[in-house]
Amino acid sequence: MTQAQRDIRRKLRDLEYAVHTGNVSKTCRYFGISRDTFYRWKRAYAEQGEEGLINSKPCPENPTLRTPPHLEEKIIYLRKHYHAR
Repeated sequence: MTQAQRDIRRKLRDLEYAVHTGNVSKTCRYFGISRDTFYRWKRAYAEQGEEGLINSKPCPENPTLRTPPHLEEKIIYLRKHYHAR
């Protein structure tokens, strides 16, 4: 079972528990989630189905903002040799 499948399963369990109990506040306290999170999951499930429950990054990774590897190596070397505590 992949991480995405586990996420979907957990969120569906939480949503179904709320339907079963009829109390969102109690469900959120029981599972340790905020009501805002619960309602985001509920909205995503209603709009996109199970695909909406998969965790996604808030924004795409931008490799152009990353420090070049040769500079990273120099920084690490300097930190290890000259900034040791």
